[in-house]
Amino acid sequence: MKTMSTLLSLLVTFLLLAGCGGNSADDQNVNAIQMKTENGMTIPDKATVKSGEKIKIAVIPKGTTHEYWNSVKAGAEKAAKELDIEIVWKGPLKENDRAGQIVILQQFVTSEDIDGIVIAPLDADALVKPIRHATNSGKPVVLIDSGLNAKVGEDFVSLVATDNFKGGELGGKELLKLLDNKGKVVLLRYLVGSASTGQREAGFLKEMKADPNIQMLVDNRYGGATSSEAKVNALNLIDKIKDADGLFASNEAATLGLLLALEQVHIAGKKKFVGFDSSEPLVRALKEDKINALVVQNPKKMGYEGVQTLVKFLKGEGVKDRIDTGVAVVTKENLDKPEIKELIE
Repeated sequence: MKTMSTLLSLLVTFLLLAGCGGNSADDQNVNAIQMKTENGMTIPDKATVKSGEKIKIAVIPKGTTHEYWNSVKAGAEKAAKELDIEIVWKGPLKENDRAGQIVILQQFVTSEDIDGIVIAPLDADALVKPIRHATNSGKPVVLIDSGLNAKVGEDFVSLVATDNFKGGELGGKELLKLLDNKGKVVLLRYLVGSASTGQREAGFLKEMKADPNIQMLVDNRYGGATSSEAKVNALNLIDKIKDADGLFASNEAATLGLLLALEQVHIAGKKKFVGFDSSEPLVRALKEDKINALVVQNPKKMGYEGVQTLVKFLKGEGVKDRIDTGVAVVTKENLDKPEIKELIE
């Protein structure tokens, strides 16, 4: 039964992607969103909703289990309340379910009462054709959290996200400071195809490779979609981790999984450890000196600005084609600062 379900999911995905081909008649659909980019703005040729009409948009996260996405949802709901619009929140359970996210996206594309879509693409390549199909079907798309290997102002309206490369650089600089610019380092990546974490990892490695006194013991291993998977994969690297002086993980799942692995082998707090994202367990570990620093995004702002941007575009207004929602390094010493508390609570 499970095999049949998997085959059916793959068949649905194949049919959707085949139907989203770049040169099909659908790409010339008269309902296609017409827009242009100019001086950092994406400008629609006209409003796509009537004045006074109740707007309804879909918001599709990468997954629905991590605390991070609950914060994104809270931001989206805040914007919806302020704007007096309706949002529908629906995403795959796990953050490696590309087929599931594509199916959900296609459901919203074919739904007549959905005016537009905010989505955090699970894969920078696999989601290109489905998102292009949405735009060509008359559903404007705003990206949040992660980018896409596609054209802003043509395939999608705007990207609302952290400057992830900068976030990785900040994490690298913080770890170098903790290590006094020398030592052995392990990087635990997140998922293959994830644009946001890939950029963080690249930014982190840029800092590591620039220092001749840093030796990368591991830089090509992935934790997986959940903290449970990340824990297992970290334990598979435990000999390298024990030999390391410093550790970096590139998102909430990887950070928590690595922390759980360290706790299991009783070396939590004995390695310099910089993680990415925040959650209650991670902040607690920071307070207990099991983690030295967290590079933290602003997921509430991401959800809020994503919805705000799409609604403005639907009403015919020009919007920024890239909105940086900010990133900060959180340590035990700055935890109580108001601007930091706002990010982690």
